[in-house]
Amino acid sequence: MTTTPPAKRRTHLSFNVLDMAAVSHNNYGLWRLPSNRKPHYTDLSYWIDHARAAERALFDSVFFADLIGVAAGYGGSNDVALREAMHVPNIDPVMILSAMAAATRHIGLGATVSTTYEPPFAHARRFSTLDHLTGGRVAWNIVTTYLPNADENYGVLPGQYAHDERYDLADEFMQVCYRLWEESWEENAVMRDRVNHIYTDPARVHRIDHQGRYFSCAGPHLCEPSPQRTPVIFQAGSSGRGKSFAGQHAEVIFVGGRTWEAVKANVADARAAVAAAGRRREDVRVISDSGFIVARTDAEARARLASYQELSSADGYLAHQSGAGLDLTRFSRETTQEEIISLGGPGAAHMSRYNYPAGTTVGEIMDRALLLDRNPFLSVGCAERVADQVEEWVETYDLDGFLCRQLETDATIRDIGDFLIPELARRGLHRGAYHGGTLREQILGTPRLADTHPGSRYRMKASNLAGETRA
Repeated sequence: MTTTPPAKRRTHLSFNVLDMAAVSHNNYGLWRLPSNRKPHYTDLSYWIDHARAAERALFDSVFFADLIGVAAGYGGSNDVALREAMHVPNIDPVMILSAMAAATRHIGLGATVSTTYEPPFAHARRFSTLDHLTGGRVAWNIVTTYLPNADENYGVLPGQYAHDERYDLADEFMQVCYRLWEESWEENAVMRDRVNHIYTDPARVHRIDHQGRYFSCAGPHLCEPSPQRTPVIFQAGSSGRGKSFAGQHAEVIFVGGRTWEAVKANVADARAAVAAAGRRREDVRVISDSGFIVARTDAEARARLASYQELSSADGYLAHQSGAGLDLTRFSRETTQEEIISLGGPGAAHMSRYNYPAGTTVGEIMDRALLLDRNPFLSVGCAERVADQVEEWVETYDLDGFLCRQLETDATIRDIGDFLIPELARRGLHRGAYHGGTLREQILGTPRLADTHPGSRYRMKASNLAGETRA
């Protein structure tokens, strides 16, 4: 196929590793592979090696999904999730990032944190700390949490908030964080003036005195300004309210879909939400869920897919998509998705966001659950074949990059780095090397929030004080 000239692209395609601090995430059953290192997820050395492997492969970031409850829909209990190691056991991904940062120099590190169960003041301090310790390489994936068990675990709410109200709370959470990160400390508040014995100029540090519906926070922020101030914001809302939230706040929007048509519609919705929020297209990257099995030859890649498919577990995938409380085993195989949604009940509304073709039955969902090629973006083959598909996907579906599932750790990212990335760089579709700077500079080409981003309205301007001394 004809390669699109690099001049038509505003920057390189963004490749990011999709991870979770658990045994299994979107690769259920594959932990049994003797060569899969993921069962070592509790070993610090594993994460250090993993970060170095991703950096050698020239990924933009390692992005951690996370859940703070156990899925208990499929089969009517959490037994399937536990047996399949489906997101549980897991450990806190935020605790891992510092160790990964110390072992690397360039790759970004992102963690998922829910806005629903903790105060924004503590969260803002934690991510400012990470941004300092990583040299400006941290990202935050915003979620509002859909698992009923999370609410049972934290017990801080009078009852689980309805879906849209969780986003109302998240909007206020973001406002508090932006004010702490962008407004509380002026640019040159930290003087480190040894002569006049002034570390921080008190006149340039401000309380925020936020009083809202869900939160109160006086401030000031406890951290001095970090390299990015606000971490790079990832978001993957799939509902109407979630897409609107992403259009307002996200700098990287993660989309998916069960069909090509669904992916295309979700990308279009994301672009429209960004425009509706008064933001520029170039200030946001839209990336898709993807899987790549790349090898020296097509035959070798297909053989690897066959070995993965042999161990793939339908129960793990079904437990994953039933996490909001829907138990598919209660229905006959002939029941359609539309019938389930119309009946309502636990998890039914969540089911509507899976974008199955009209008329899909419970039997079809169960039969296809273990098929690794059931999602549109899975490419299997040699570097040239996979790069052709990547180029076609980018142009057809208006994508800026990919969030890459790991079927086998660390083989998946090693092979992408050894085979696919060099071919994409040759075609002008990938930068081919790190260019330095913060994660926001690496992905978006700018060190700070864009001026169309809602967080930028809180930005304090630097004061120009004569005689300022920094030693």
